[in-house]
Amino acid sequence: MKIFQSESDHNYEQPGHINEHGYSQCSLTGIILPSLGATSVYDSNANDLGYFIISPYNKRYENWNKFLTIWVFYTAIMCPFEFGFLLTSKGPLAIVDNVVNVFFLIDIVLTFFVAYVEKMTYLLVVDKRKIAHRYLRSWFFLDVLSTIPYEVFHFLLPPFLRTYGYFNILRLWRLRRASAMFQRLEKNKRYNYFFVRCTKLICVTLFATHVAACVFYFLATRPNHKKVTWLSLVSNGSSLTMFDGYVISVYWSLVTLSSVGYGDFHPINSDEMSFCILFVIFNFGLTAYLIGNMTNLVVHWTDRTKTYRDTVQAASYFARRNRLPERLQEQIYAHFHMKYKTNIEGLEQQEIIDSLPKAIQSSIAHYRFFELIKQVYLFNGVSRDLLYQLVILFCLNNPAFVDEENH
Repeated sequence: MKIFQSESDHNYEQPGHINEHGYSQCSLTGIILPSLGATSVYDSNANDLGYFIISPYNKRYENWNKFLTIWVFYTAIMCPFEFGFLLTSKGPLAIVDNVVNVFFLIDIVLTFFVAYVEKMTYLLVVDKRKIAHRYLRSWFFLDVLSTIPYEVFHFLLPPFLRTYGYFNILRLWRLRRASAMFQRLEKNKRYNYFFVRCTKLICVTLFATHVAACVFYFLATRPNHKKVTWLSLVSNGSSLTMFDGYVISVYWSLVTLSSVGYGDFHPINSDEMSFCILFVIFNFGLTAYLIGNMTNLVVHWTDRTKTYRDTVQAASYFARRNRLPERLQEQIYAHFHMKYKTNIEGLEQQEIIDSLPKAIQSSIAHYRFFELIKQVYLFNGVSRDLLYQLVILFCLNNPAFVDEENH
C-alpha cells in the first residue's frame, strides 16, 4: 500500500473551468491562498474567465489600483485643505479635481466586471449578474457620491446647501483604498513589515494633524460668522496669507495632538472649544493606538536579542559554577551564537517545515535530496517511485535534513 504519492500520481486541475453556477473552479493554492507577494495563476489565464471579466489578480488591474492609490493620497491632502481654506475650487485645481473624479468613475464601471472570491465556497465568481448585484449592495452608492463633481451639487441644490466644503468631504470615502493598500503591503513578503507598519502609523498621524488644522481654520473663517475667533486675535485686524494660516493651524494641531498645549494659540468661541474638546478626545484613542502599535513592534524586534542575552548569561553562570575549561565554554557560546544568528536571519527551517502540509514537505524533500540519493551505489537499478518513497520516509523523520548547511 502506498503511503506517499509519487510525482506521476499528482493531478492538478486546470484553472479557468467555469461551471453552470457562474463559478470558476481553480487551484486552491494558486488563487484562494496565494503565497504572500506571489503572482496568481490567473495572471496568465485572464482570458479563461469569459468575455469582459477581469481577474482581481490581473497584473494590469493591480497596476490600475496602484495608480488610483496615488490619487487617493492626493485626495487625502487636498480634500481637507479645500474644505478649510477655499470657498470654491477654481482654475487648475478644479480641472485636476474633476480629472481625478473621472478616474474613479472609470473604476466604478470596471468594478462591475471584476470577479471576486465567494467567502462561503472559496470559488472565483465570474457571473456578471452576481458581480453587479454584490457591488450594488455594498459600496456602489458611496462610490458614486464621492465621485460626483461639486458643480453638479451647486446646480441642483438650493443656495443654503451649496457650501463647497461639505460635499467635498465626501471624497474622503476613497481613503478606504489606502487602508486596503497598507494591508496588502503588510502581508507582502517583498516589503519589510516593520517599515510598512511605521509608514502607516506616520501617515495616520499626519492625516489626523492635517484634518484638524483645516477644520480649525475653517471654524475661524466661515462666511457670515460674527463671533470672535482665534484668527481675529492672532491677526490683530490684518489679513493673514493662506500659507501663514495653514502653518499656524498645523502648529496648533501638532501641539494639541502631542498634549503639550503651549496656549499661544487656543480656541476662543464656543464652536472652536467644542471642536477642541472632540479633537482631544480623539487624541486619547489615537495616542493609545500609536503607542500600542509601536510598543508591539519594538518588543517583537528586540525579543530575540533579549532571549539570546538571557541564554548566554545562564550558560556563562553554568560554566563558571562547574569550572568548565575555556575551550569548552567557547564551544557553548559559539553554539548559542549560531542559533541566535539563524533565528535573527529567519532561518528556523525546522519550524517552517513542520508548519507545512505533508504534500509540500514531500515536494521539498524530493527537490533537495532525490538526485543525491539517486547517486548512492546501493540504489543502482532501483525504481524511481521507490527512491521517491525512500527520500520522503528518510527526510520527514530526520529533522536534521532541513538544516544541512549548518552541519
